[in-house]
Amino acid sequence: MSLHTTLEFLEKLRNNNSKEWFEENRKQYELARAAFESLIANVITQFHMVDDIDGLAPKEAIFRINRDVRFSKDKSPYNTNLSALIGPDGRKSIGRSYYIRVAPGNESVVASGAIGLSGPELHKIREAIVADAQPLRAIINSDTFKREFGHLRGDQLKTAPKGFPKDHPDVDLLRFNGFMAEHGFSDEEVLDDHFVENIIGVCQAAKPLTMYFDQLLGVRVKPERGKH
Repeated sequence: MSLHTTLEFLEKLRNNNSKEWFEENRKQYELARAAFESLIANVITQFHMVDDIDGLAPKEAIFRINRDVRFSKDKSPYNTNLSALIGPDGRKSIGRSYYIRVAPGNESVVASGAIGLSGPELHKIREAIVADAQPLRAIINSDTFKREFGHLRGDQLKTAPKGFPKDHPDVDLLRFNGFMAEHGFSDEEVLDDHFVENIIGVCQAAKPLTMYFDQLLGVRVKPERGKH
């Protein structure tokens, strides 16, 4: 089943994001989701080349298309992408996981790193950077990282965080609130026969960054909404 069906449905959904339209086109959605689920199943089959996620089922990894609008000004009921989180606990994984999003308009991505950090977790990362930034710099300055991701991404403060000197030599890293490796895919690349292989390659390239934070933070607990 082709992902062309998925991209086509999601493009239409962008222009018709309502429950009425969705229900009228539910059969198209089911075909679009089935194609995406097939993609994730194929990724999982080959994911042993990246990490051990033994026993993970595609449905455990895939996020619902319905949006949680309770805390959002945008009340559109549906996401206009399909996405999944590949990790030991599927979409419930915290850390050591890889995000896959398929979206039309050349907005598909594969990403990994450390986001949604609690205050203590972020402070621990910053303390590690102050103690020795070289391990993190070696990862983000490697040829592989630069080729696949360009540069480190994530929300940043405008200046040094509280308690850290503004003139610290690694202030550029200290300013990050989240640390992400993100690789974009065009619609043409999504439809390419080698898309699964390319996803695996990007995840392999992101693994050093992912494992850096996994080893630094250990078992992570999802922070409560609104707390940092």
